[in-house]
Amino acid sequence: MEALKVSPGFEKILPQEYQELVEDGPYGRGLAVKDLGTFKEVIEEHPLCAGCGLGLAIRLILASLPDPGNTIIVGTTGCNSIVMPQVAIHNIHALFGNQSSVASGLKRALRLRYPDKTKDVVVIAGDGGVADIGLAPTMHSWFRRENITTIMLDNEGYSNTGGQESGMTRQGVVVNMAPVGKKFPKIPLHEIAKAAGCAYVATVTPARARRLGQMAKRAILIARDIGPTYVQIFCPCSTNYKFPPSETLKRAKETEITEYMSPEAQEFIEKIEKESQSRGGKE
Repeated sequence: MEALKVSPGFEKILPQEYQELVEDGPYGRGLAVKDLGTFKEVIEEHPLCAGCGLGLAIRLILASLPDPGNTIIVGTTGCNSIVMPQVAIHNIHALFGNQSSVASGLKRALRLRYPDKTKDVVVIAGDGGVADIGLAPTMHSWFRRENITTIMLDNEGYSNTGGQESGMTRQGVVVNMAPVGKKFPKIPLHEIAKAAGCAYVATVTPARARRLGQMAKRAILIARDIGPTYVQIFCPCSTNYKFPPSETLKRAKETEITEYMSPEAQEFIEKIEKESQSRGGKE
């Protein structure tokens, strides 16, 4: 855990809230969603909107990482990129839509640099990064069977840039910059992910906190040994969809929860979870 200390010389100038990310972070503690509030995964005054489903989803993901100290998150432009510099996990900001390519190269390099250690690489991005501008790099990482997890924070629009429609916006919906409504159906990316060869595909919402945590963890574990995995999290945006922030979780419950595993992934995860249970649930 030596590498998780504040670098010498920065103790006096690093704000206390960031020092606490190191001192009271999730590293090496075998934490889960049920432990949220007992450790610090993000600074308290992050800049996301009140009622942000995306912010809650990120917290739940961070609480579910199998090995936070050996995890690198690769993101791109979006609401998620505003908060990622303030979390307790190594993260990289890639060019818009290029995050899966960066993650692929990073995973391969880490495998060469640390052949005896598992390094998890997780892509976290929004509608545009994964399904629109970044669709080709995303799908080709799946076609190549890269050992990375892709998590889409699906708020059904470009919330970071004023509320334009995205490929994930539902048909007929009116948003700030789509005044006559979306003309075509929402992209069924979870179905595309299955056809593209992902070993694990899930759809979930932050309204199902423990289920989300379980799915994120399963996706990362399966990606280590089996192949690419994909988790799509519906994150309602109260700002652009103009509903009270207190209704976020109510809106989140509107989306279906689904889970798919290849036979190999199913066998793999059953073995891991059985071993975990025999150890009292500790990794």
